[in-house]
Amino acid sequence: MEQQDTSRKVLPAEWAPQSAVMLTWPHSNTDWQPILPQITETYVRMAKEIVKRERLIIVTPEPNKVRQLLPHSPRITYVKCDTNDTWARDHGFITLVDREQKSPFTGHRLLDFQFNGWGKKFEASLDNRINRSLFDAGIVNGEYIDYNDFVLEGGSIESDGEGTVFTTTGCLMAPNRNQPLSQDEIEEELKKRLAADRILWIDHGDLVGDDTDGHIDTLVRVAPADTLLYMGCDDENDEQYEQLHKMEEDLRMLQTKSGRGYRLLRLPSPRPIYYDGEQFLDSPTEGAERLPATYANFLVINGAVLYPTYAQPDLDAEAAAVIADAFPDREIIGIDCRPIIIQHGSLHCCTMQFPAGVVVKAKTTE
Repeated sequence: MEQQDTSRKVLPAEWAPQSAVMLTWPHSNTDWQPILPQITETYVRMAKEIVKRERLIIVTPEPNKVRQLLPHSPRITYVKCDTNDTWARDHGFITLVDREQKSPFTGHRLLDFQFNGWGKKFEASLDNRINRSLFDAGIVNGEYIDYNDFVLEGGSIESDGEGTVFTTTGCLMAPNRNQPLSQDEIEEELKKRLAADRILWIDHGDLVGDDTDGHIDTLVRVAPADTLLYMGCDDENDEQYEQLHKMEEDLRMLQTKSGRGYRLLRLPSPRPIYYDGEQFLDSPTEGAERLPATYANFLVINGAVLYPTYAQPDLDAEAAAVIADAFPDREIIGIDCRPIIIQHGSLHCCTMQFPAGVVVKAKTTE
């Protein structure tokens, strides 16, 4: 597609004012079917916390069923839409705003990239059509940009809101994304399409059980004042130790635009969590898989940070303290995300925020 003029645009930081958060709701025709009551409870908890602070868009083929689970609120918009799965972070719009920010209510550019199930691992054709449905229904305001000629998932990028975008080579260079483009060519595409001044690549970091090939939102997150929160690991016997240790070294080499090192805040690693199809285990057994638990997969919303917990009170509290250090002006709210990691994601993966002005009123499609 012809490139758009993005010289006056920027990809906002997640802590910028928001108008809404989108959830794509789990249902019985998704991979959540075996644990649908548990994952539904988790989504209800997320939804209630979000709607206290801003609008909530719920995409679902079953709006009447979901409506019965939540308190009535004029802040909730239900969008009836067939879906393959629930990972709104990766199929949702990536939104650019006016770089000069004279008004938060004008100049949005709604970027609709191709979502292909993390390199064609899973069927995603229905999810890839959600953005167009939202736009056609008048749920979101802005200029629709069709970027379905380029594969990009929202969980694979982080922005500081000032023109620097962070990503990982593990994901963007993975098979079935944008081959045969080279890393340099992909970087140029990211700069043009995301209105970025520079792309910072992280070369290490890998979680056991991750389907995304190393999404940055499971590993490293950006916060105000040139701060990076990242997943650390102290256990040299942990199979993730080497990659996370090398990632920490990568981060120490990164520099801000002014040439200084970033302020690094180290999140703990949850103790390994295994699942045998019926219950969570704290040690490996035959037939059980290790789940990709991470505290980095938090969501910043207006006035709060929702962060994943894993029934490990000491580490859950430690992670909350680190996140509070990065976001001292926000309430830190823990949500048990063990059901989510059964399908290899966590809290941030389930959500996509819209900047202020993109969603200005509730409008439900049935």
